[in-house]
Amino acid sequence: MQIKEKMISLFQRRGPSLPVHVAKETDLDMLFASAFLSELISERKLKVSVMKIGSSPLYFLPGQEQMLENFAEGLKGKEREAFERLKEKRFLVDSELEPAIRVAIGAIRDFAIPFRISGEIFWRYFTEDESKFIDMKFKERGEPKVLHKIQVVEKQPEKEIPIEMKVVEVVEIQTPEFEEPKIEIAPVEVAEDTEDAKARRKTKSHVKKTPAKKNPAKKSRQDEKFLEKVKAFLSKSSVEIKSVEDFKKEEIFLVVKVDGKEQLLAAYKKKKISDADIIRAAKRAAKLGMKYSVLSLGELPKKISELVEALKEIKEIGKME
Repeated sequence: MQIKEKMISLFQRRGPSLPVHVAKETDLDMLFASAFLSELISERKLKVSVMKIGSSPLYFLPGQEQMLENFAEGLKGKEREAFERLKEKRFLVDSELEPAIRVAIGAIRDFAIPFRISGEIFWRYFTEDESKFIDMKFKERGEPKVLHKIQVVEKQPEKEIPIEMKVVEVVEIQTPEFEEPKIEIAPVEVAEDTEDAKARRKTKSHVKKTPAKKNPAKKSRQDEKFLEKVKAFLSKSSVEIKSVEDFKKEEIFLVVKVDGKEQLLAAYKKKKISDADIIRAAKRAAKLGMKYSVLSLGELPKKISELVEALKEIKEIGKME
């Protein structure tokens, strides 16, 4: 009990802290300090962040959530972009976010709180209140307020899907009555099957149909499925994803941790990658000062594979004057 009280006093004085700081100030081994922190979590005397500093989460007292904002500088890539956008806008509509930001915003749950209104998911900055969003939207549209159910969307720590919800507040306001439009179905007369009708049908059957336009929402879901496939593959290989650097069309760039070292991973949604794909990954890795790896849905083309093998032992490529 004395150790736990000492830890609580530490958090009251320092605010959110890492396990290494707790171990140092309590003169405990990291293993024992972590065990005591786990007990305080189970007793609901402490909370733990989703965000990690290095490889460790932050521990903090209930009520110190806003102090986590001081550590947001540690966010990288798309997670950093999602944080900055949400902090600036205060509220975001989930369906209007591009796939990479939608994934990233779900990974910064210390700062992004999801809620649902009339079946649609929104994100609020953690210091904002849902009722402020409702008032703001009605003022923008110049509409009378309507009955809404506000729901908190709670995501499981390791899974993006499914989403579990619970109702936390109901805002009840008057709404104007309106009549539903009546749909009248007129009787259809069936004409006799004449020779002229047969000829017209035959002509129509030879008319080339215009192909239907691709549904962008369906394409977005396919892209997210590819990201989930990459994450599942890396999980099986015990590779830790640190951040989503970029996610567009048929390519994903991730910063991953392999054997304790960070590197860039380029994943391409195609069976045959080209030398241009590898060069693009190399340039992006060079900007980050990292080594890089490449993933695809198929085998490496023989020509590229032979070139990679040939370059392994090369010492120099010179030019004769």
